[in-house]
Amino acid sequence: MTAEVELPQAPEGARAVFGEFFPETVRYAELLADAGVKRGLIGPREVPRLWERHLLNCAVLSEVVPEGVTVCDVGSGAGLPGIPLALVRPDLKITLLEPLLRRTNFLQEVVELLGLDHVTVVRGRAEEVLGSLQPVHVVTARAVAPLDRLAGWGVPLLRPYGEMLALKGDTAEEEIAGARAALGKLGVVETEVLHVGEGVVDPMSTVVRVVVGESPGGVRFAAKRAKAARTSRTRRRR
Repeated sequence: MTAEVELPQAPEGARAVFGEFFPETVRYAELLADAGVKRGLIGPREVPRLWERHLLNCAVLSEVVPEGVTVCDVGSGAGLPGIPLALVRPDLKITLLEPLLRRTNFLQEVVELLGLDHVTVVRGRAEEVLGSLQPVHVVTARAVAPLDRLAGWGVPLLRPYGEMLALKGDTAEEEIAGARAALGKLGVVETEVLHVGEGVVDPMSTVVRVVVGESPGGVRFAAKRAKAARTSRTRRRR
């Protein structure tokens, strides 16, 4: 049996980052360190570095998310980065998209406990909700898959001219280079690597920003979306 690992106190900078939602963030950290570990959502070795490596590392993503937009956090898992983002940005409408039931149960409990009225939990895979989920301005993801595969899931969920923001590691530039052909087919018109969280996290968080043109997902997904929209209109008329 694994011995319980104690959650460290929040670093001084966390209070400034999370502001009025700092108490809710502490509660979320406690839930991750307890139920999150017990349910296998995070490893016990992550508990001592929950604040720096997970909560703050995800919260600083808010620096590059526009005001008042819709966001879909793909493969949300234990709620990273979606819940830290929601805690620092109540102006956003966030969907936590996750296929596994035990994870969506945890996410729903967290959302209700913390009173995050601007957050919705949806169970499903990205490719399954295409057409039923309203296209969003921003897709977020963290440690879900290599960039080419991740883009294949996330980019089709975007509105025209939307963007995907993926938290990545040191290999971000190499991932972009390796995924360039796949990204082009998905209607991506711009990619860049950003570093966020200066003075908050060390090292800073690395974000791959992928911007789409007027056809997110490319031609194949445009046809899928059009078909889904026609089906939806037909159902509404019945």
